[in-house]
Amino acid sequence: MKFKISVYLLLLFTLAAVSIHPQDKDKKEEKPPRHIFTTVYDLGATSVKNQALTGTCWDFATQSFLESELLRMGKGRYDLSEMFDVRYTYPLKAEMYVRHHGLFQFGPGGQAHDVLKVFDTYGAVPNSVYSGLAQGDTLYDNTEMDAVLQAVLKTIVGRPKITQNYKKVVDAICDIYFGKVPKEFEYQGKKYTPKSFAESLGINTKDYVEITSFTNHPFYKKFILEVPDNWALGKYYNVPLNDLIKIMDNALATGYTIAWDGAVPKDNFYRKLGYAVVPIDGDTSKTGPEKEKDVTQEMRQKAYDDYTTTDDHLMHITGLAQDQNGTKFYYTKNSWGTKDKKYGGYWYMSEPFVKLRTIAILVHKDAIPKDIREKLGL
Repeated sequence: MKFKISVYLLLLFTLAAVSIHPQDKDKKEEKPPRHIFTTVYDLGATSVKNQALTGTCWDFATQSFLESELLRMGKGRYDLSEMFDVRYTYPLKAEMYVRHHGLFQFGPGGQAHDVLKVFDTYGAVPNSVYSGLAQGDTLYDNTEMDAVLQAVLKTIVGRPKITQNYKKVVDAICDIYFGKVPKEFEYQGKKYTPKSFAESLGINTKDYVEITSFTNHPFYKKFILEVPDNWALGKYYNVPLNDLIKIMDNALATGYTIAWDGAVPKDNFYRKLGYAVVPIDGDTSKTGPEKEKDVTQEMRQKAYDDYTTTDDHLMHITGLAQDQNGTKFYYTKNSWGTKDKKYGGYWYMSEPFVKLRTIAILVHKDAIPKDIREKLGL
């Protein structure tokens, strides 16, 4: 009898211990972060947006850049419509695709200068006036529209004779999915057209230049950058890699943000950790900052030539930071929303990563150091 009671009591204590600390078995000790960031510059920026199921990072990054420009200029805080730009670029891309007999890039992608082109040609509107969302939707999803446009254009270029009716069809599809752009609207008690609203902002698009750094073209000259999403055949100033970094650092030091275009490969751009680095081959360190490669102009060119660095994403650099080792990191606003994002939708990109993975930048010409600006003829 005593044996049975003892077994019973032992079982009760065991169950009690398990019920009191059920999480101990699965509890994992949290590792300290490898990088501890300290802010050097944190320039003005608007809230983080979510491009969701669209390929329109180019627009979200550049609109964010323009919104920061308005803050810098003392114009106040604006939330400009991204889908206004997207709606107007699709017909322009469709025409290029047809004129090149279908042997040309057509899709949702684009470059920073596309936003400036729409701004000059069609104007701008606040997001509250034209969100591009269907009624009841809260997240963007352009996948169906992209497929419809692709199917229509493939049919058009496959015909023996082309008429101009496809332009009306493309416009109609855009209006169905985005909604018609208002010819007039009221904002903060004033009436505007998209053109007059853009004029009221005081942005001169000629003040902004795109800059890159590749050795297959002469330095300090302009050339048409050979990336698929440069459908508008935009020209970029070409500078040595060290000058590119000087321009970026000078911009941030003097209060100018940067629209950044580059590659974000999963092996170096850590989604969950919120930072991007270029570790040296064979780096086996488990704690503290990774040891990074010394990125050269030649390494950068090779990555561009072999498609390791592509124009797959645009973001908005709004500041500068250092980690505990003094390594420079560019504080970068993304357009993937804020949910489950370690730094509230921002990323930290190390200088080696930026050197290797940058395709191009868009900056105000006054952000460029005087000596480089003179070499570029600006």
